[in-house]
Amino acid sequence: MKKSLKLTFVLFIILFIASFMAWKIMNSRTFQFFGGIIQKANTQEKVVALTFDDGPSEKVDVILPILKDLDVKATFFLIGSEIERYPEEAKKLVLDGHQLGNHTYSHNRMVFKSPSYIKQEIEKTNSLIKEAGYEGVIQFRPPNGKKLIFLPYYLKQHNQKTILWDLEPNSYPDINSSSDKIAKYVIDNVKPGSIILLHPMYDEKGNTINSIKNIVEGLRSKGYTFKTVNELLTME
Repeated sequence: MKKSLKLTFVLFIILFIASFMAWKIMNSRTFQFFGGIIQKANTQEKVVALTFDDGPSEKVDVILPILKDLDVKATFFLIGSEIERYPEEAKKLVLDGHQLGNHTYSHNRMVFKSPSYIKQEIEKTNSLIKEAGYEGVIQFRPPNGKKLIFLPYYLKQHNQKTILWDLEPNSYPDINSSSDKIAKYVIDNVKPGSIILLHPMYDEKGNTINSIKNIVEGLRSKGYTFKTVNELLTME
């Protein structure tokens, strides 16, 4: 009986440690088992990438004039199912010269998924991005930044990196409550090579969309210029 309890306890400890390590790796922005992972560019030059996740949505028609007036090219990581809902909005992003990236088809977390599921999610969305007219290299960003084994392995086999970020003001409820706070957070915490993540596609209050101009102007006043993710990667 004592041996059985001891074995059970040891197995519990092993399972706990394994689960904890899996959780740490799944959420790490700097480590994965296979392939390259990018949180920010390794450069001392004052350059940043402005990236937007999710969509496309009707908010594209609000975002594009702002970026055009600021003369900034951004990187949009799009969801395949949303491209199907808003194909014209995806095309508008391409026509305005922005980079399109892959954010999966369904926006499900890419952990504990089969290799075939991951392959379908990525390749279906790649096809939709190409149908929208985008001809550049398609980078990939996992939903919520989650990855474990099969996703990084697939990306490595297809010479793709996991593109994450080092600044995400929308993840802090207090900061996300105000466009001024969003902009201030980015401006105060920016570093050379930063990848900025914003979520404007379903921004009903307008805080994120209204922060874009202040972010760009604030960073420019500090000497920063803006690159797409693909351009930023050439500086690695």
